[in-house]
Amino acid sequence: MSIGSTDAKKAFFITPTRKRPRWKSIVEATTRAAVGGSLMVYASIASSSAQQQAPAVVPVGTVKAERKPIAKTKNFVGRVEAINKVEVHARVTGYLEDVQFKEGELVKEGQHLYHIEKNLFQAAVDQAAGELADDKAKKLLTAVEYQRADTLAKTSAGTIEARDKALTADRDADAQIMMAQAKLDTANINLGYTDIVSPIAGKIGRTKIAKGNVVSPESGTLTTIVSQDPMYVLFPVSQRDISHARESGLDIEGIKVRLRFADGKTYGPEGKIDFIDVTIDRATDTVQVRAVFPNPSGALIDGQLWEVDLEAGKPDEQIVVPQAALLTDQQGVYVFIVEDGKVAIRRIKTGGASGADIIVSEGLSGNELVVVQGLESLKPGMAVRATPVPAALNRS
Repeated sequence: MSIGSTDAKKAFFITPTRKRPRWKSIVEATTRAAVGGSLMVYASIASSSAQQQAPAVVPVGTVKAERKPIAKTKNFVGRVEAINKVEVHARVTGYLEDVQFKEGELVKEGQHLYHIEKNLFQAAVDQAAGELADDKAKKLLTAVEYQRADTLAKTSAGTIEARDKALTADRDADAQIMMAQAKLDTANINLGYTDIVSPIAGKIGRTKIAKGNVVSPESGTLTTIVSQDPMYVLFPVSQRDISHARESGLDIEGIKVRLRFADGKTYGPEGKIDFIDVTIDRATDTVQVRAVFPNPSGALIDGQLWEVDLEAGKPDEQIVVPQAALLTDQQGVYVFIVEDGKVAIRRIKTGGASGADIIVSEGLSGNELVVVQGLESLKPGMAVRATPVPAALNRS
């Protein structure tokens, strides 16, 4: 069979292989490179993001929840009241010549405070003294005349009527002497009022009138003096608490009374209850109780508000934490504690204050590491690095 024939050509025909255009290869290679680069960039970004999202360890300050013997306490709000408080007034009208004290200083009883011009009052004394001397001289005459009339009345030379008139004149002279003496006494008293002195010992306030002004009883309060040591603190106690104390046989002498500053620190000297009012305030159903406190440093000021703590009975062991550890939300009070390097929430119930600490009645068992510093950004489960806080700082 001839190779050149048509059938032979069809039988031995081989379909040629097509060549891929060059531009398509370039596109595919570029695409593969771009995809590979994208994957590498994505992996890099993912790795970087993972590193950025890794939680950082937050430093916090902690203290241990302690068990301490705590006496049974009741907390009240009381107001300081000076035992003696005097508003100084002028007793006479006159020109104020001098103010004889320094505002805010301690004054003694009898110390001179104000000086009013004396001239008019001294003249009134001299006038009253002269009138008294004149009346005494008249008395001498009426006494002699009565004695003469009485002698004559006993004889026929005088009459009973003349004697009675002489007696009346003599008694009138006695009355005039008494009135003149009273007038002199009044003048001397008014003269004494020109020197205004302190009726008590204490601290004196600012003067409300300066020298050079005319003062009178209508001038009002010139200044105020309050005694300083000791001081009263009055606070209301509910009728229920009073009844409970009486039923339990509580001895008032055994109650310790302490005061606390606004920052939780305790006022040094202890007080003693010295009076319980005999009536109940119907508006509040409370009884006014008064305690007396030494005040050698002058820290207690008349009218000041304090937190009053009453302690009675034997101390019980209680768990306490610093007030700085307490946080609140809609569910109540809680604290953050550190467990195994992570922070956790503990819901607690408080049982009142104990100095700068708070008594925890439920929620803690003691010895937990309670966070007191670095609370702002904490969340449950966050990794933290706990550092013990010194006792001097854990209540700040």
